[in-house]
Amino acid sequence: MKFMKLGSKPDTFESDDKFHKYAVSDLDSDVTVIVGEFTFYLHKFPLLSKSNRMQRLVSQASEENTNDITISDIPGGHKAFEICAKFCYGITVTLNAYNITAVRCAAEYLEMTEDVDRGNLIYKIEVFLNSGIFRSWKDSIIMLQTTKSLLPWSEDLKLVARCIDSVSAKILVNPETITWSYTHNRKLSGPDKIVERDENVIPKDWWVEDVCELEIDLFKKVLRAVKSSGRMNNGVISEALRYYVARWLPESIESEAASSNKHLVETVVSLLPRVNRAMSYSTCSFLLKLLKVSFLVGVDETVKEDLVDNVGLKLHEASVKDLLIHEVELVHRIVDRFVADEKRVSEDDRYKEFVLGNGVLLSVGRLIDAYLASNRDLTLSSFVDLSDLIPEAARPIHDGLYKAIDTFLKEHPELTKSEKKRLCGLMDVRKLTSEASAHAAQNERLPLRVVVQVLYFEQLRANHSPVGSVAASSHSPIPPVKKAEESIVVVEEEAAKKVGLSKKSRGSKSTRSGGGAGGPQLMPSRSRRIFEKIWPGKGESNKSSEVSSGSSQSPQAKSSSSSSRRRRHSIS
Repeated sequence: MKFMKLGSKPDTFESDDKFHKYAVSDLDSDVTVIVGEFTFYLHKFPLLSKSNRMQRLVSQASEENTNDITISDIPGGHKAFEICAKFCYGITVTLNAYNITAVRCAAEYLEMTEDVDRGNLIYKIEVFLNSGIFRSWKDSIIMLQTTKSLLPWSEDLKLVARCIDSVSAKILVNPETITWSYTHNRKLSGPDKIVERDENVIPKDWWVEDVCELEIDLFKKVLRAVKSSGRMNNGVISEALRYYVARWLPESIESEAASSNKHLVETVVSLLPRVNRAMSYSTCSFLLKLLKVSFLVGVDETVKEDLVDNVGLKLHEASVKDLLIHEVELVHRIVDRFVADEKRVSEDDRYKEFVLGNGVLLSVGRLIDAYLASNRDLTLSSFVDLSDLIPEAARPIHDGLYKAIDTFLKEHPELTKSEKKRLCGLMDVRKLTSEASAHAAQNERLPLRVVVQVLYFEQLRANHSPVGSVAASSHSPIPPVKKAEESIVVVEEEAAKKVGLSKKSRGSKSTRSGGGAGGPQLMPSRSRRIFEKIWPGKGESNKSSEVSSGSSQSPQAKSSSSSSRRRRHSIS
């Protein structure tokens, strides 16, 4: 830290108690200066030789036949006045980054200018500021911190602006040329960090920790000065904002601190760099945490909307854990904003958006499906509404949605038939992989109609595509939906009349079916009967193989097998 000593005489200021100070001299005190609770017993000549204001105050006191002068509004209070008074006496005083703002403001108040005496206090302070304080990174930060308590004097004297110019200019230098010391512990670094660092070189965000010690309004002024230059990477600015929030925003928000935290959040949001999806530099996790806090501290709606916009741009980077800290209504708003942004893409950017954005769409589709499967507090309406927001292109495969629907059915066994139909209507069984279809075909929680659809379309897919090829199945000819619906209706009516299977017995019976490259697979009795009704030819083929394989059986066994085949075939 830089400092400057003024004067050469020893300190002769003494006190007999906490609030009374005397300038010890051969001459008696002839003026009493009262500054707040402190009383100084001084001499007129040293004061009048350096201060225009003291000349006027002493003149006024003389006219009133008193030696008492009261000063109640001097910036810096009694400490700054004492330093100025000692300077007038020629007593040695030390100026540094911690006290120079107060002394400079007090000297301005006392009018200690060059027209009173050459080499006066204001002049000497200005020389020290330019040659010492503003050349030092740490001193500039410290001095800037002291200006807050001395407003408006520090603002009027341009001390705040000069400190900000000094700090911002140093932030913008090439890191390779830095020769001064700075703080770079990164104790608050975490998974949200944005700037990658090499331990062998000075990082681009070397300045962040020191600047984050500033009060929020001063921090805001520094960052605006840096941003306005256009020379700082937005990723580094985002890192500074993330670190500031981690440094000053408490883990739990108390009601009495809500007001100050509200101002902090609103300021940080106003400083967030945001251009478009490809150039939104803050991590989604950080933005979602900030959004959560914004609701807790009650920020303005415009601020919340701005945050929602930012989160919408980065939604593809979010995790399910990030979304689960929010109410489903807010998640709905975020997804809606994301979808709206997708629709705003102009035709000129369509190719670029297709190339770069397809992965974004798929990521969001997977994210929301995983969120639907993980959030146990969803209602049927909120589940359906949120799922409906996802564009079709975001779900080329419906396995994730099927898992979410199955989880919801597990959590809500009380759903009515119509509610299950509404829920399962979100899913296109033609977009299930063979693994998901196999699971769905045996899923007792699914409505009968859905199981029929799964079996029907899986069989058609097997006829039109190489068996087991998911990639080929996505390009298979679309099966005749009308025929499937007709078969579904027939099977549902007959199942109601004849099958009468309980939930317990549905999964307990199984038989072998000949589809699939991996060999025979077990199929529950309900699914088997449905399959044979829709595709009787395949059933006959399977039964023929059963007869062939069972030719060594006893006549009784063959008779029983034949009877069983006739029963399965007669479901009509």
